[in-house]
Amino acid sequence: MAKTLARFTIEPSSDDYLLLIEDEDGETVELLATLEQLDLIGEAVDQLLEQDDGDVSESD
Repeated sequence: MAKTLARFTIEPSSDDYLLLIEDEDGETVELLATLEQLDLIGEAVDQLLEQDDGDVSESD
């Protein structure tokens, strides 16, 4: 079963970025990502938010 996101941070780390993702139980996952990967994540989030905005507008 998927856990609920509690918080996350993104910090510069030498040439990459460190993503710290904490779940509802306080467990933390640390991931290194490149700037290009962060851009892809941002684009994916933007697309989903735009779809959600469209779904809300259509139901009004």
